[in-house]
Amino acid sequence: MMPNRQRQPTYATLDDWIAQEAIPFSLDSPQRFNAAVDRMMASLDDSLQLLGFGEALHGGEELLLLRNRLFQRLVEAHGFSAIAVESSFPRGHAVNEFVAGRGGGSYAAVQETGFSHGFGQLDANRELVEWMRRYNAGAAHAVPLRFYGFDSPTEMGVTDSPRHVLYVALDYLAAMDNVKGEEYRARIDALLGQDAGWENPAALYDPAQAVGLSPAATSLRIATEDLTTELWVRRPELAAQSGAARYLEALHYASMARQLLDYHAELARPSDERIARALGLRDAMMADNLVYIVARERGRGKVLAFAHNSHLQRGQAQWQLGTIHNRWWPAGAHLHTILGPRYAVIGSSVGVSEANGIGRPEAGTLEALLTAAPGPARFIPTHQGQGLPAAAIAGLPPRPASAKNSTYFALTPQSIADFDWLAVLDTATYSRGGPPLP
Repeated sequence: MMPNRQRQPTYATLDDWIAQEAIPFSLDSPQRFNAAVDRMMASLDDSLQLLGFGEALHGGEELLLLRNRLFQRLVEAHGFSAIAVESSFPRGHAVNEFVAGRGGGSYAAVQETGFSHGFGQLDANRELVEWMRRYNAGAAHAVPLRFYGFDSPTEMGVTDSPRHVLYVALDYLAAMDNVKGEEYRARIDALLGQDAGWENPAALYDPAQAVGLSPAATSLRIATEDLTTELWVRRPELAAQSGAARYLEALHYASMARQLLDYHAELARPSDERIARALGLRDAMMADNLVYIVARERGRGKVLAFAHNSHLQRGQAQWQLGTIHNRWWPAGAHLHTILGPRYAVIGSSVGVSEANGIGRPEAGTLEALLTAAPGPARFIPTHQGQGLPAAAIAGLPPRPASAKNSTYFALTPQSIADFDWLAVLDTATYSRGGPPLP
């Protein structure tokens, strides 16, 4: 099919671009919001399979509510069958079982086990998951919705032991070939050691505390590579025996275990680049998880991915940590390379959020220009900078960071090229259920 995009207009000023193309909406007006989403979706390529929606900070209540409303509209009118959020991929299985009506009688049963980063405590996430469960319980819906996490099995301060993801692959192989499966299990169990060693929080800050380059860990990486190869070369036999979906899940978990061991090894290398390398590995794992999710949903529907802007953007991510300026390729850059026009992404921003330590936008900043358009919220296409005045974009002044919420990243001139659309809210409060901010 031909893409929906029409010839891009040319604008002399950024004010002209915003005045002509911003689509105002309000979360309090479903009809107006749905019409705005429909206009945005009509501009995207017909081959779209994965739509990213980035949040400018963790903890923006209205951004989470916008995500919920957006997903509902995408399900109702645009053929979406799944949502994937910035939470541990392995843990997401528990939430999906709940959404499918199979696991747990209430959300409380999965809010800790089914999410990483404490995100299960957020009321907006509970509302999303409970809506999905109610939707699936309706007999009129032929395609049940699925919930995924797509983050690597890591936290900001702690990295998971590889045990769980390895056992998913080992259990599968043992079910298909008990002798070979138990042979690999014995080999891997002898090398795993205690989970506490892998999950030591001090390893993030001190490579000497990390176990990822120990002799046992190095041997475990080889054993995991061998397990992955065992599954890989026996694809025709194993897929025929178990079905393609179960086979591909086991292969994906084996690959994830290998990547997680690479992450642990990187933490053990003393280098100024170790954090940037670890961040890059995490985002590459995120991208692989999303590619797997898109493949799993093929024939059922499209996928909405929700995470921080910095994970879903197309361009290089940056983060100043102390004296070290870290740069790495985020998941969105990988997805753009892998999926091309089948991937599109919406970035977001807020004008004012006193609860998150974000004051009124400084004059001349991109947020100040965007929030001057009719609101209280608006979508605007970026055209990835094409047809917009390059000198004006390059001259945009930066907004300062927030001393209260360190996850807030302001828009930059690069943001216009990084996203297909921007969703800009006048204000945002702090998430219901979120941990207190300092």
